[in-house]
Amino acid sequence: MAVALTMARMRLAVLRHASEGGQGSLTSTGVSLGALCAAGTLYLAATARPEALAAAYALWTAGWTLGPMAMGGGDETLRPEHFALLGLRRRALATGLLAAAFTGFAPLISLAALLGLVVSGAREGPVPALVAAPALVLQLASFVLLSKVATGLLGLALRTRWGALAAGLANGALLAGLSQIWVFLAYFGERGVPAVVWWLPSGWGLRAVEGDPRALAGLALLDVLLLTVWAGLLALGTGRPRKMGRPRRPLKATTPTGAVIAKEVRTWTRDLARTYHLVFALSFGVCFGACPLLIGWEGMLPYAGPLFVIMAASLTSNLYGTDGTALWLTVMTPGGGDVRGRQVAWLAVVGPAAVAVTGVTTWLAGAPWPFVLAVLPALLGGATGLVPLLSVYGLVPGTDPHRRGGNPLRLGEDNGGLTGLAYLTLALVALAGLPAGFAALSYGWAGVPVGVATGALCAVVLGRLAARRLAARGPELLHAMRTGRRPKPERARTFAVLPAPRRALVSTGFLLGMIALFPQGIVAGIFAAQGIERHTWFLATYPDAGLRLPVAGGMAALGLVLLGCAALGVRRLAGRDISGRAPRRVRRGPDGAGP
Repeated sequence: MAVALTMARMRLAVLRHASEGGQGSLTSTGVSLGALCAAGTLYLAATARPEALAAAYALWTAGWTLGPMAMGGGDETLRPEHFALLGLRRRALATGLLAAAFTGFAPLISLAALLGLVVSGAREGPVPALVAAPALVLQLASFVLLSKVATGLLGLALRTRWGALAAGLANGALLAGLSQIWVFLAYFGERGVPAVVWWLPSGWGLRAVEGDPRALAGLALLDVLLLTVWAGLLALGTGRPRKMGRPRRPLKATTPTGAVIAKEVRTWTRDLARTYHLVFALSFGVCFGACPLLIGWEGMLPYAGPLFVIMAASLTSNLYGTDGTALWLTVMTPGGGDVRGRQVAWLAVVGPAAVAVTGVTTWLAGAPWPFVLAVLPALLGGATGLVPLLSVYGLVPGTDPHRRGGNPLRLGEDNGGLTGLAYLTLALVALAGLPAGFAALSYGWAGVPVGVATGALCAVVLGRLAARRLAARGPELLHAMRTGRRPKPERARTFAVLPAPRRALVSTGFLLGMIALFPQGIVAGIFAAQGIERHTWFLATYPDAGLRLPVAGGMAALGLVLLGCAALGVRRLAGRDISGRAPRRVRRGPDGAGP
């Protein structure tokens, strides 16, 4: 018990210190969204049938299980490695870390959502309401333990190359299936909540409230089993080095850029985290496009390749941050074509697979060749330019590869920064394919040269901007990598100095603006142009044919307005410059890459 209390107090101390600055803003936004979801769950408990509440708890369970894997390994403020020298028993260590895991905003919000069990029990009578109390505690424990066990199993799988491949395939397919859940509902002919949600562990607490005592006993047994498995995983995962592949022949290159290409290609093949991300992106793209085949709709199949490119760019957006403090090698050798080499290596790793997947899926679907052949080069070129550019402009300090600890997906301490950078890259890469997409929809094959030109322009221009930024701000980036702290601007205040309510307001504006611009504006516009009707939550597919494109355009305009207002709000509230001080001038060499 003493170990558990100590770790819980340590976790509270970390939370107090993390409630300031940019991390505090992200926490406020996450807490606001979680509170809204919890309020919605309570509303279902008070007004809807128990089946709807069981479905809501299934989604909460999926979020706890898949969220940490999708967000880079979850919150690991207190790691097992930190206590390896204390000689704690496995069960004591697991219990202490479990107590720390219960200390935070996420368990508190989930507890609020699980109060729906009490509300549902109160609707049945006093006895079910009393049964809801232990069911609530056991259900919350199952949420947290499932998350820990899933993260531990993933970390164990990522210790070998085959494990990384299998984990990437499975998790990518699982996330794609959840994203296309409407396909499975249509395939099984369900018109409401599937009956299977009652039999999932997420519904056992509700079944106990409904009068099934076996469900309560099963939930307790499940928690004990999960705790035992997690304790075993902690013992397996503490302090053991990962296998990064066998040594190969020495690198051979005749030019500096060639050396960078060879080094990067080797890194892509030996770093298991990079291998996992690439396989995850490929699996997600293929499965997302193939899922609608279950109901006989092959319209999404040709977009598997473009989806793979976008997801791969998103997951690899912190390209320079994954180097860790090895960035000093790049900073000390300016003018070596490092950015160009990384661009070529990224394209060599992602490009062939994207072309192969796009060719096969489009051939199977039979169309639309002009659209995919126009969009694919634009996306590849845009990603090739945006990945290094965003990684030097929005670099998130990463952990040195040999110090990543037991969870290889934990690439850095700033998990919120990594997530934001990934979403920004995803949106901008998708934006790079828009001109070619609209040209192909309007003029057919004429869109292909537009896509090739757009991709080449993005790769060359954005790569050059990244090289200049790296040469001009290399020492500052290295300082951020070594200390984990970005240099603070001297005169301009940043988003981080805003009061918490205003930060939450601005963050909400950015979030709603992104939703209105991309899914409800751009994506819905593409669906409307293709004649797709009444497609899930895309508003523009529901009005009459003549109003669909104007609605999509209106949503895109609304998104731009919201994003502009949020950015303008930051400028007015935080100061005249949200990006920090102006870049200082640096003398450049003859090749323009640096001094």
